[in-house]
Amino acid sequence: MARFVRDNGLSLFFGAIFLLALLFQSIAGHAVHNEEAMAHHEPLMSYGRYLTSSEFGQAVLENWQSEYLQFTLFILLTVWLVQRGSPESKPVNKAGTESDRDQKVGPHAREDSPRWARAAGVRRWVYSNSLLLVMATIWVLSWLGQSITGWNTFNEANQSHDEPTVSWLSYLGSADFWEGTLQNWQSEFLAVGSLAIFAVYLRQRGSPESKPVGAPHEATGVEG
Repeated sequence: MARFVRDNGLSLFFGAIFLLALLFQSIAGHAVHNEEAMAHHEPLMSYGRYLTSSEFGQAVLENWQSEYLQFTLFILLTVWLVQRGSPESKPVNKAGTESDRDQKVGPHAREDSPRWARAAGVRRWVYSNSLLLVMATIWVLSWLGQSITGWNTFNEANQSHDEPTVSWLSYLGSADFWEGTLQNWQSEFLAVGSLAIFAVYLRQRGSPESKPVGAPHEATGVEG
């Protein structure tokens, strides 16, 4: 057990704090909802009902979709785009998908390479792009979930104020949807861009997200 925890410490830690953050978000969101309901003399909602509500679903998925969009774009763009001096970038002379020899696939695979890396055709293509495919799928699904839960929440608010409801497609074109969506997107783009450029000049000893402390500023990717 101790070895398992050590070998999986990063994923276990972030999994645990994710669940705790989600729990406390739900508690705080439930409290806010009922405070607003009391202020408007509306019925209160139970905690269990709040967990299954579109209001909570939208709040959660709005952040998930922006995070997975960030990962999807970063994985895809770092195939082709480089940032000289950043450990978040490949060396500038390796832009692109690289050769089979560099990627250790097909006849260049090692004995301990994954089985699909030694395969050919569609299986190799799928495995070669599996990280991007999974991240993009999660992003699309979470974006779709955000749009549907946001649409339900928007219409529930309209109904409570005796205003007309709108279709899902109309909601997708509304300022209400895009204000929240772009608010999350711009923060993710800023965070990734900042890390890429700050890591050229700044260091964190012992972190794989940083170059070695003594590496020159122009060292890029694994060159440090």
